[in-house]
Amino acid sequence: MRYIKDIEHTQLKISLFSWNSKYIVKIEAGPYEQTYKVAEFDVTGPEEVERMISDAFVASVLARFQQMDADWTAAMESYL
Repeated sequence: MRYIKDIEHTQLKISLFSWNSKYIVKIEAGPYEQTYKVAEFDVTGPEEVERMISDAFVASVLARFQQMDADWTAAMESYL
């Protein structure tokens, strides 16, 4: 996997990679991560992938991280 760049964000670590003819967007928040893949032939380049990371997209990602945390917390509580 080839690292391309980090995409600036105040709350999240967002990294862009290229691997196996795909761009991979890896988004991390604390112990959780989300990964999104797009075929290289579906976009004009990494700049277009970066433009796809809109405020609306990030809001959905943050909400998903909150749900992931709630799910994990519930799983831990039911286990202990």
